[in-house]
Amino acid sequence: MYTLLMDGREEQVEGPVVPHGRPIFGWERKPHGWCRGDACIPAFRAAEAETPDGVDLAGFAGLLGRAAVVDPDERLIAVGDAQRLGPDEAPDFRLDGFSLSEARGSKIALVFWASWCGCRYDLAAWDELHDELSPYGLTVVSVSLDRNPEDARPWIEGLRHPSLVDAEGSVAELYNVVNVPTVVWVDEEGRIARPQDTMTATDTFREMNGLSSEDAKKALRRWAIDGESGLTREAVREHLRIPTEEERRARLHARLAAWLFRRGRTAPAGGHARLAAELAPHDVAVRRSLMPLSGVDPFGDEYFRLRDELEAGGVPLYRPLPDWSRGRQAAQAGA
Repeated sequence: MYTLLMDGREEQVEGPVVPHGRPIFGWERKPHGWCRGDACIPAFRAAEAETPDGVDLAGFAGLLGRAAVVDPDERLIAVGDAQRLGPDEAPDFRLDGFSLSEARGSKIALVFWASWCGCRYDLAAWDELHDELSPYGLTVVSVSLDRNPEDARPWIEGLRHPSLVDAEGSVAELYNVVNVPTVVWVDEEGRIARPQDTMTATDTFREMNGLSSEDAKKALRRWAIDGESGLTREAVREHLRIPTEEERRARLHARLAAWLFRRGRTAPAGGHARLAAELAPHDVAVRRSLMPLSGVDPFGDEYFRLRDELEAGGVPLYRPLPDWSRGRQAAQAGA
């Protein structure tokens, strides 16, 4: 038997090839193809994943637009999410009792952070912004990328805004978050109003990141109160970072690494962590989030080696969007 990691849960399957006649991911084989409700994959397309011995799970996942990684030695399979990131409908998710789709009608500021990032000190300020702007229809939702929920717990106790822990990296996968802090705005209609942006709520580390928290807070207030995001729809599409196939596979390797680290299977876990780093060397969120599980200090020498590696390769650690004032002028000009 293999362990399948998919959609935030795990289940047992016969193997990477499932015998004919068995449902797969909720899809059933009909004479004309594979169907789930009213949706069907035509038989001629499904043949790409069907073999004489059964149906290849990774191949079937590909038919659904999902990435998949198989570890035959550890008898593990990880399957990515079917949703694709786009500006016109923010990917839905449910985590720790919060549902993005159920929050439709409100502006949402998704604030990605982690206990291994100095941005943890900004949480109280984000909480204050939530209190200040919630009467105008804005909700701050913080999302921790800690692989161990207990690492995040001390930092979110007592916060009034929804505070989620993305231990499996599924929400980070949906929104292609490659480092923290990263903030994404989702408007009342469920569209991305501002894509992945490096934003801070305090100036604690301004000397390091060069970011102005006051500029960010002013922009958030303009959006909440006046509905002015500072970006046209065209600009949102231009700046939205869509994940590559390599990035999607890297996150699945990271998911397998985390699962194995938690069970003390250090050697194979380390192998998947290395594969994740090779596929997406710029993804600090993936690489740094695995450090605590492997016994490495995420604030220690390994992290500074990672910083040096990225700087030498010309990869930016922080990725702020264009200046707020220029974005506002562009939005007004395009209105």
